[in-house]
Amino acid sequence: MQWYCESLTEYKRLKTREVKVGDLLLGNFHPIRVQTMTTTDTMDTIATVEQSIRCIEAGAEMVRITAPSKKEAENLLNIKNELHKRGYNVPLIADIHFTPNAAEIAARIVEKVRVNPGNYIDKKKFEHIEYTDAEYNAEIERIRDRFTPLVKICKEYGTAMRIGTNHGSLSDRIMSRYGDTPMGMVESAMEFLRIARGGDYHNIILSMKSSNPQVMVQAYRLLVRQMTDEFGENYPLHLGVTEAGDGEDGRIKSAIGIGTLLEDGIGDTIRVSLTEDPEFEIPVCKDIVKRYQPRAMSYQPSVIGRKEEGGREGDILPITHSSPPIAHCPLPIAYSPFQYQRRETFPVGNIGGHHVPVVVADMSKAGEVTPVALQHIGYHYDEGLDKWNIGDMAADYMYTENGELPFALPGTLKVMVPASQWISCSDREKYFPVFSLEAFIVASGGVKSKTMNFVMLDCNGNNNFDKARLDALKNDRTVVLCLSSPNKNAMQSVRSMFVQLEEKKIDNPAILITDSSWQTPDEHLIHFATETGALFLDGFGDGICLGMKQASYDLLANNYAQLNASGRNYINNKSVEQFINNTAFSVLQATRTRISKTEYISCPSCGRTLFDLQETTAKIRAVTNHLKGVKIAIMGCIVNGPGEMADADFGYVGSGPGKITLYKGKEVVKRSVNSDIAVEELINLLKENDAWVEP
Repeated sequence: MQWYCESLTEYKRLKTREVKVGDLLLGNFHPIRVQTMTTTDTMDTIATVEQSIRCIEAGAEMVRITAPSKKEAENLLNIKNELHKRGYNVPLIADIHFTPNAAEIAARIVEKVRVNPGNYIDKKKFEHIEYTDAEYNAEIERIRDRFTPLVKICKEYGTAMRIGTNHGSLSDRIMSRYGDTPMGMVESAMEFLRIARGGDYHNIILSMKSSNPQVMVQAYRLLVRQMTDEFGENYPLHLGVTEAGDGEDGRIKSAIGIGTLLEDGIGDTIRVSLTEDPEFEIPVCKDIVKRYQPRAMSYQPSVIGRKEEGGREGDILPITHSSPPIAHCPLPIAYSPFQYQRRETFPVGNIGGHHVPVVVADMSKAGEVTPVALQHIGYHYDEGLDKWNIGDMAADYMYTENGELPFALPGTLKVMVPASQWISCSDREKYFPVFSLEAFIVASGGVKSKTMNFVMLDCNGNNNFDKARLDALKNDRTVVLCLSSPNKNAMQSVRSMFVQLEEKKIDNPAILITDSSWQTPDEHLIHFATETGALFLDGFGDGICLGMKQASYDLLANNYAQLNASGRNYINNKSVEQFINNTAFSVLQATRTRISKTEYISCPSCGRTLFDLQETTAKIRAVTNHLKGVKIAIMGCIVNGPGEMADADFGYVGSGPGKITLYKGKEVVKRSVNSDIAVEELINLLKENDAWVEP
């Protein structure tokens, strides 16, 4: 049974209706289109045109522009004419909230309009109202009366429409019946889609956006199932994680949400919502999309614990084979793609069971491992005090091929080494062996740890391990599995292995091992986030270990060395190991499986923004980034708050020129705060609610 995609074990695009946006075709197996949104004042025609051109030249295939009222909607004509005069004919999209009149004007001018069913007609006052069926149906009829004129205009002018649900702006009516749920998001869009279909209008794209990738992914999957069940077909889908933030965290969160769906063939156009200038979103979009158009990238087996050639008994040797076709493997009944449930495992040490996922730092390419080298994975040695300082993002384990190290390790750090080297390690409480499956099965008891053994499983797609070999793991409560795959469909192959483990009732904990052979930091971030994040969102994985092929490692290490030597390295990472370690923790943070730092829910800015969002986000981050586990939303205007920041603990929202409103959850705490003192007032709010600790 396929619930939400064409295949669960290989990459196949979901067939959707073909939609025309100007001269651009999307859906129906056309290339995945990339788009962005301007941040300028829509009434500033030249500024909007010039920013649109920068986006187009960066590769945007569609450009969205906010139209919060009738005057901005009317000015879209001037913007469109100026772009055409300069030779640019990329389709424009009007972004509409609250104002049906503006949508009806824009639909006669631009190629596409976006409406949010949560605030297009319905109201949101955060009130719970008990609706009878008759009252609920009466509200639907009210929506039909107000929405149908826009449908008719779009049909007459050949204008496309995106029905874009946002998790944080579900109407009070939807919230009262469905709650703050993915199913509520789906029903919010379906109400509008049914009305459009009733008017024989089909030039429609849908989206289910949330700042929480887990909610976002579940909502899209439910939407596909609902459309399939109700209509027997699917409309094209626009993918995006709203309010993803900036920098590495914003890229990782976006790649996890978007990439998880693209891996299953879901998605026809994407937008990465970063708190950065919009032209910087496009390269990230292109890096995500190029993995699927076409899927020609070849991934090799994981390098952790592998040697290039030779080796002794117990060593993990390279597995060399061509990738066979991936057999179909349905997911088990116990698994639901529509709600999060972590795979049940027994604990081995601090791995599995109810423990948060561990982070394994691959130090195999770092050269000699010294106390200084451990700074890159979260451990700082104070020579004067002869003590280790352990950071919130300190790796739990590290893998090295140097054998037992000649210095005392931090108390919380444990070490994985090849089995052949572990034999000569004297410290059996800190050091643990890594085996291939074959080597582990034949190894005698004397070369195995009595407490923890790591066993590599290569998930080649067919996963044709005989029952006896896997049963050798099932009955051993010292075994932690390490799953990796050489396939282009690596995520699906590893997921297929989890299915096989569940069918055989093998409950050993498992670490996800993913290597990257890409080149740029953004490419690595997207690869790591997609391959591992998709599995964590589905409840698979008790640990994460990221690494790179040698050529990729050398390239990035050389870049960091040059930046560090020149004093131009203003980014957080000073080494490849630090970059990889931070990425691992960021993946766990974005999937909500392990919280290790402050989380920022920051909108990408647009023409409605009432302050410098990038500057303010940086200012707030600088004074709050030590508040582990606190979620702070930074929103440019009332459209994006408080609704869009529904997942946040505290909110900083633009409410007028130079004015800020502060929230605790969804509750207004302080109104009309002058922006020059608003950050200080936010800190005071954190202190008043015992969420502040001194840095």
